[in-house]
Amino acid sequence: MRLATLLGVVLFAVGVLSVPATAQDAGRMAIELNKLEPQDTACRTYFVLQNGTEIGFTELVLDIYIFNRDGIIERRLAMNTRAVMPGKTQVRLFDVRDLGCEEIGRFLINGVLSCSDTEGERSDCAGLLAFSTRTGVELAD
Repeated sequence: MRLATLLGVVLFAVGVLSVPATAQDAGRMAIELNKLEPQDTACRTYFVLQNGTEIGFTELVLDIYIFNRDGIIERRLAMNTRAVMPGKTQVRLFDVRDLGCEEIGRFLINGVLSCSDTEGERSDCAGLLAFSTRTGVELAD
C-alpha cells in the first residue's frame, strides 16, 4: 500500500512538472517560440500566444533582437502580435528575411514597444509576459 501511494505521488509530481509553461502561467500572456522553418530567403518563426489573463489585448508590440550562434546581434525587429483576447491561444508567423534558421542562436525580448487593450494604452504589459521555447533557440527577456 505504501509503495502504491508513493508511486501515485511520484506520477502526480511528474505530471505537474511536465506541464508546458504556458499552462502553468495563469494570469500571464505566455509566448512560446514553437518552431523555426527554413524558407527560400528567410526563416519562418512560429510563435504560440496563450492569453491566460482577463485582458483583451488589442495590440502588443515586442522589441526583439536576434542573435547569431556566436552571440552577435544580427537583427532588430518589432513583432506586432495584433489582438489576443482573454483565454485564447493563437499562432503568429513571422518571416526573418535573409537569415537562415540555422544561423539563429537566440531571440531577446528587449521590451514592450506598445501595448493596449480595449480601454487604451497599458503600462504593465512587460510584467504579464512569460516566455518559453520548444526549439533549440533561446527565447528570453
